[in-house]
Amino acid sequence: MSPGGRAPVVFVFEHTWSVPAPPEEVYAVLADPEGYPRWWSEVRGAGRLDGERGRVRIRSRLPYTLHLVLTRQVQDPMARVLWVSIEGDLRGWAQWRVEADGSGGTRAHYDQEAVVAVRGLSRWARLVGPLLRANHTAMMRSGERGLRAWCAGGQHPA
Repeated sequence: MSPGGRAPVVFVFEHTWSVPAPPEEVYAVLADPEGYPRWWSEVRGAGRLDGERGRVRIRSRLPYTLHLVLTRQVQDPMARVLWVSIEGDLRGWAQWRVEADGSGGTRAHYDQEAVVAVRGLSRWARLVGPLLRANHTAMMRSGERGLRAWCAGGQHPA
């Protein structure tokens, strides 16, 4: 329970990206979070803390930068699954599932459940929830465009 006896707001996100590249290539790019800033403009920084954990900074349209620590829980190249726990400004988990789309391309499924852990902002999560969801959706659209461009030639769209 959060202060005041209210249960925290759990944000659940599901997105599917279509990428015209082989699943193995898409999985390899997604399995390298340190490379995300090269193709995903909202990922402002990423670096390793140790063999299992990394720190990322994310900022989309809202004037707030999220500081997160991601801990690898599953990295299975055969099943093409990536799963991390999330700590920092958010608490929860995120997962990528990568599969062939039947036409030589890829469907990358993203699932996330998280609560806002920033003191003060967490109290306003119910009120600003639609804004946070819209911000997340915009960020994910940008990520899909960036990944498609990266896989097509290594360049982020302008």
